[in-house]
Amino acid sequence: MRHCRRVPKLGKPADQRKALLRSLTTELLRHGSITTTKARAKAVRAEAERIITLAKEGSLAARRQALGYLYDKQLVHALFEQVGTRYGDRNGGYTRILRTIKRRGDNAEMAIIELT
Repeated sequence: MRHCRRVPKLGKPADQRKALLRSLTTELLRHGSITTTKARAKAVRAEAERIITLAKEGSLAARRQALGYLYDKQLVHALFEQVGTRYGDRNGGYTRILRTIKRRGDNAEMAIIELT
């Protein structure tokens, strides 16, 4: 049963939500840390951890899945080269969410999501 296993909608249609999560995940993996709203950070966490797990696996099928999701081909190559040494002994929890001050314009809860 899927009780309480809803997808966070983020107030967007499915295609816009998918594009938003793809771009936020790409930028998180490129820069190591991004500032966004708390709800978006929680949604990006699952996607980023899934991509890092694919990179730890390191197979050709995993690389193709990552290439199909991320927007940057060079980023995928670098990720698959470096992730084994960085996260080799870790079984999950590759990201950290830190809450920051609320946004001035609309009082939205902001957060910094970063790679550990």
